[in-house]
Amino acid sequence: MKAPAFGYLRPASLAEALALLQSHPDAKLLAGGQSLLPALNLRLSQPSHLIDIGRLAELCGISVQQGRLRIAALTRHAELQASPLIAQAAPLLHAAIQHVAHPAIRSRGTIGGSLANADPAAELPACALALQARIDVLGPGGARSIQACDFFTGLFETALGSDEILAAVEIDTPCEGAVFGFQELARRSGDYAIVGLAAAGRVEGGALAELRLAYFSVGATAILATNAAACLLGTAADPASLSRAEAALAQDLDPPDDLQASSATRLHLARVLLRRVVSSMMPQQRLAA
Repeated sequence: MKAPAFGYLRPASLAEALALLQSHPDAKLLAGGQSLLPALNLRLSQPSHLIDIGRLAELCGISVQQGRLRIAALTRHAELQASPLIAQAAPLLHAAIQHVAHPAIRSRGTIGGSLANADPAAELPACALALQARIDVLGPGGARSIQACDFFTGLFETALGSDEILAAVEIDTPCEGAVFGFQELARRSGDYAIVGLAAAGRVEGGALAELRLAYFSVGATAILATNAAACLLGTAADPASLSRAEAALAQDLDPPDDLQASSATRLHLARVLLRRVVSSMMPQQRLAA
């Protein structure tokens, strides 16, 4: 199929882009377009206009400010993958981005577009949850910040207003003892994951003092497995603690049945990933391996 007819607008500034959103309430923002263009071609989206923000310098750049990493919305996946600053200040993002689709997609797709699209099978929303990211948005009422745990509200739904633009993502830089882990299981490299896990935590005295387990492709949004994480706090992720955490996942996750896998299969794979990812985060277990 071909996309429906639409008007094309390319603002020269962020202020102009916000004004265009006000005057065209059913318009869609175009950044990387890697999710929007297929939706247009399938007639799943039929906006009156596309507002192309892909060249706005105000939405570009990666920096560290006062102990927080700030990633502007138009930062492309390939830039995240190649950035030494991301590798140092956000190792979880560095690990996850290599699993996003294929090089052609990563060369165009943006972090802001991925978060705003809120695909429950995408890697970056889960990373935002695990890292307790803050989403900065701009609208006619000015700027506001939304915690990642409040940003993703449903299937392809977010707290972003229709007249707002996602401007940047902010993440705390790693503290002493910070540990991260990421793995996903897919049928082929570049496919959407059947199940994936992004994890962040802190090890103190050989035990987990903090842990956030953000699963994706297991529901309408990425999901924090709080019960499973609680089973591992204060432990060195020994086999008994891991077994308790695996059992507790049934309280956190209720995966859907679909053409890729049954609910039971997804829950089993989520348990497999929990053991693999958490074990990889523990320094003594990495040394033993």
